[in-house]
Amino acid sequence: MDVLPGGTATFLLLFGLFLGAFAVRSGLRLLRVLRLVRRGERAEGRCADRRAVDRGPDTENRYRTEYVFAFRTPDGREVEFTDHAPGPFGFEVGAPVRVSYDPAAPDRLATVAGPGAWGPLLMPAVFAGVLGLFSLGLLAGFAAERGWV
Repeated sequence: MDVLPGGTATFLLLFGLFLGAFAVRSGLRLLRVLRLVRRGERAEGRCADRRAVDRGPDTENRYRTEYVFAFRTPDGREVEFTDHAPGPFGFEVGAPVRVSYDPAAPDRLATVAGPGAWGPLLMPAVFAGVLGLFSLGLLAGFAAERGWV
């Protein structure tokens, strides 16, 4: 009994598109961080807070560590933001960091990626690459299942 109309081919197509969407999202995140590192304004900042965030009782890794960074813009405004995966060992509260940000929206577009903190570049690159390859494999399987290859 087939659960989906079209059976295996439909599963391969839907799951391939699903993983492809996550690969594209990670790729866009990677491009945004790269643009900030290359063309963004620089400021000295600090790790303002490190806290455990509860993901809920039904998750495998219930708690994750979230890092909050702070910096001051040239006009004197204090900006706080969170960044993804700052590195394998994280940061101590108060640790100095180099912040790259977009002066048009420093509270929305800022990162600590760069020397000493490659996690914000590495994680989206790994997700985009691995999920992209899985997606392409599933879509190639779909094409083979349909007899197109």
